[in-house]
Amino acid sequence: MQRFPSLFWLCLAFIFILNLTQSALTELIFDEAYYWYYSQHMAWGYFDHPPMVALLIKLGGLLFPGELGVRFFSCLLGVGTILVLWLLVDNDGKRDHIPLFFLMLFSMVLLNAYGFLTLPDTPLLFFTVVFLWVYKRFLKENTWPNILFLGVAMACLMYSKYHAVLVIFFVLLSNLSLVRNSRAWAAVGVALLCYVPHLIWLYQNDFVPINYHLFERPNQPYNFEGFTLGYVTNLIVNFGLLFPWFFWALFKAKADSKFKRALIFLSYGIMLFFFISSFQRRTQAQWVIVMCIPMALLTYGHLLSHAKNRKWAFRISILSGILLLYARAWLVHAPLFPVFYETHGNKDWVNEVVKNVGDTPVVFENSYRRAPMYAFYSGNTSYSLNNAHYRKNQYSIDNSEAQVQNQRVAYITQYATSGDFHYHMPDSTKFYGWYIDDFESYRKIKCLVERGSDASVGNILKVKVVNPYDKQIPLSKLDFAVNYLNTHKQFIENVPITLVPEKKGLKTLDSKGVTYFTYTMPEPRKEKPSYFRVVISENGLRHGLNGENVKIH
Repeated sequence: MQRFPSLFWLCLAFIFILNLTQSALTELIFDEAYYWYYSQHMAWGYFDHPPMVALLIKLGGLLFPGELGVRFFSCLLGVGTILVLWLLVDNDGKRDHIPLFFLMLFSMVLLNAYGFLTLPDTPLLFFTVVFLWVYKRFLKENTWPNILFLGVAMACLMYSKYHAVLVIFFVLLSNLSLVRNSRAWAAVGVALLCYVPHLIWLYQNDFVPINYHLFERPNQPYNFEGFTLGYVTNLIVNFGLLFPWFFWALFKAKADSKFKRALIFLSYGIMLFFFISSFQRRTQAQWVIVMCIPMALLTYGHLLSHAKNRKWAFRISILSGILLLYARAWLVHAPLFPVFYETHGNKDWVNEVVKNVGDTPVVFENSYRRAPMYAFYSGNTSYSLNNAHYRKNQYSIDNSEAQVQNQRVAYITQYATSGDFHYHMPDSTKFYGWYIDDFESYRKIKCLVERGSDASVGNILKVKVVNPYDKQIPLSKLDFAVNYLNTHKQFIENVPITLVPEKKGLKTLDSKGVTYFTYTMPEPRKEKPSYFRVVISENGLRHGLNGENVKIH
């Protein structure tokens, strides 16, 4: 208890109570609703992320209803991150500057937000600081308890977010002698043993998150403002008004110990990795958030040793804290600032839909965001039907489709101009909906083109169609097309094709069966494509995402 003065506990309690209050009063953001949907179907992995975020929400939901249940464990991890950060500061002067410590952390915009929002980065931040704390202990004493704890910390990191591999890699890069340390390898062995359930899940699900993030994810043409300049802007936003002090402290930092060297390598490594990445794809602000942990330690240590910088940082952090408190109030009460945000009006649009459809299941076209938000606030069944204009997500790989099969559903889209009913989102986007009495979709059918095929126009290609359903599917219900994509894997067009079965007279796809067809590669009607895939439209719905992307040579 001596390591934590009374003032420290008072400040920590204030942050915890503030975050709990914020959690209960602030509507969910769309990503939180999506991860809440994860938690309704617990598994060892999900389409976009490992399962830690779902576990936190599941446990919180057992304790509290509504938004507080979704966010309760994020509030705990938020103060836990602060507590372990304090333990890592090796400077006796820290006890004399406790308000500066809290104000500095509070001024870091996303670190502040992830103290109550439940996103994969929330456990990533907590387990990063825990990993660094255990690593520091391991450097002093590589005892078996520390080895075990280090392995578990690495596993928890990787269960939080795949970006965690960068944390482990750059710490290793800072101390390559670990490669020759058998006890360090023992910690890696513990981590891998703990990670086996997720590795099995990845294998059973065709490594879908890895394939999506590395190969299938659509991109955009490079532009300096949106990509590289946007990355630099996001980098600054992470550190708020104190960003000059953070980057100056990093620049002045000296690697006078293996642990401090790890902090420097981790900071520069993350920064440079995503800077290079910004020349290939648009980066998101939270991708570099893990930098906040080592840079907070470096900056606080620097400020403790430099009185002039400390004085000005303290003043600016007070201003930053006031602004962020106002921003947090605005998240709850929209009129405080004339900008719409996604914590505003979700209950209203959900209630508007419920007034129209009652408890009828709702199928949202191309919206893994609105479908779970609707389910969370209405308590009713919803589903996201993803088509070739969109991307795959958790609804593409789980069993949610079965809940709406052969049901009377309300089908909602923003691409129509009329319907049985309509409603507006808080940003004034208009959505139309209509009823389908016997909804039937087959989005899990796979169309796999034979690899190495010459996809020149007019060539005959072979395609394997896999039916995973427990029933035969009449071919008369299916229309096939080639979905052309540009060099950035963005949708160009669908061109209809006719599939010729190898088995003459075939009328149905066998239950849980594989059927081979041939088709003639059609001519693109718009721009020259770089990729294609074979897709299916069932019962007049828009073509799905049935095939794998194949590069056109």
